[in-house]
Amino acid sequence: MKKFHQIMQIVLLVYFVAYLIFFITFDTLGSLFGMAEVSSQSMVTIFLIGLGIFLVAWLTGKGAISSLNSKITKMDNEMNRLKAKIYDFEHPHTPEPAKPSTPKPAPTKAPESDSGNIPPRQNYTD
Repeated sequence: MKKFHQIMQIVLLVYFVAYLIFFITFDTLGSLFGMAEVSSQSMVTIFLIGLGIFLVAWLTGKGAISSLNSKITKMDNEMNRLKAKIYDFEHPHTPEPAKPSTPKPAPTKAPESDSGNIPPRQNYTD
């Protein structure tokens, strides 16, 4: 596809250069092709053919770029899969031992009386 795109660009360039040279030297080359003057019909035909060649070249370029992008995406995905495999080989996953399913009781808080030599507070009433 890429080679065809390059060929189409060269064909487009040669087409427009040939008609540029033809119209620059129209006084001498016009009589060879049986054209006394340039008509609007011949100009429209020439430019439509050139537009067609340009569109084919442009579409093949878009196709070539799209093909290359999809190939790059596939290679990136494959590279990421290979990296993951290498990582898995270097860092094997060992299963953790089974934990008992019984919940552990929550630790109870120690009473405040263990806070040192301070006696507990006493409320006095009269």
